[in-house]
Amino acid sequence: MKHAITLAGILAVTAPAAGHHSDAALDMNAVVTFEGTVTEYTMRNPHAYFTVETVNAAGERVEWTVQMASALTIGRRGWARDSLSFGDRVSVGVRPARDGRPYGLLVSVERDGRPVVAPPGAGRGAGQTAPAAPTLEGIWIVDRASLGPDYPGGLDQLMIRELRLTERGRIAEAEYSQNDPDNPELACMTKPTPGGIIYTDLYPMQIEFVEDEDIVMIRSQYFDQERTVYMDGRGHPDADQRTHEGHSTGRWEGDVLVVDTANFADNRSPYQNGIPSGARKHVVERYRLHEDGRRLTVTFTLEDPDYIAEPMTHTRDLLYAPNRDMTPFDCDPEATRRYLPR
Repeated sequence: MKHAITLAGILAVTAPAAGHHSDAALDMNAVVTFEGTVTEYTMRNPHAYFTVETVNAAGERVEWTVQMASALTIGRRGWARDSLSFGDRVSVGVRPARDGRPYGLLVSVERDGRPVVAPPGAGRGAGQTAPAAPTLEGIWIVDRASLGPDYPGGLDQLMIRELRLTERGRIAEAEYSQNDPDNPELACMTKPTPGGIIYTDLYPMQIEFVEDEDIVMIRSQYFDQERTVYMDGRGHPDADQRTHEGHSTGRWEGDVLVVDTANFADNRSPYQNGIPSGARKHVVERYRLHEDGRRLTVTFTLEDPDYIAEPMTHTRDLLYAPNRDMTPFDCDPEATRRYLPR
């Protein structure tokens, strides 16, 4: 039996499968649907994948590669390692690759007329019922209500909307391709500050005070990012001493933790959309715990005069979520490169 591949104007959409790379290579305004047989299913980070063998309108066998979010993210939505099996007959909807190859971002997948995984119920704000945190220490996840109705979603989309670029920044953005070897995502590199804050959409952040060393540790589950904030009054090192995560110092202004980060190494695409960062990048974060102990407000201001014409400021609330796990992300180099054309 032949299974035609058609464009669908309307399709039941599952929860979005946010990607670690930009969706520029995908047609996010189209949905392709097809039926076929599962030939592979792997749960990895930063993406889980499955493949489906089908037959196109010309009677030719075609194998579609379907990209999902990370194993951690889809696991929270109910996916497990046995959710799909070799030989399963499925109906799939994807946002297709613009270059015409059989590759797409998952929109929906059904088996026997039912979703493979039931749509997630309300529960993303589980931190609201957690006990109060006495300090900023603990695990935190975004309060989506704080993002506003026009929040574009994702690090790349937020930065495209909010950053006002210099001419140098505009040229670099236009020249960028995610298929280039200098794409840092292909090396499983973290997104330096403020990436970890933005990724609280999907991944928890952990704050730990290490008092005997006079430091604060800030961790993001996304790509296992870990930052050291020095609280001993030191300044930043000389300008030529630059690292991927930069150098962070902290201080208290009343009950607000202020984190100042500079000395970033050059990065070709820290915001996953081709806008670079340079030696003069500077980020200031402010963390304030609410009186109820269940919420904190974090604000950052980003400056990078080589590429950004004016500072960008962003604010969001995080919910205390002590029951969220910080399971290692363990980025898989093969999975992070799989979207590349072969």
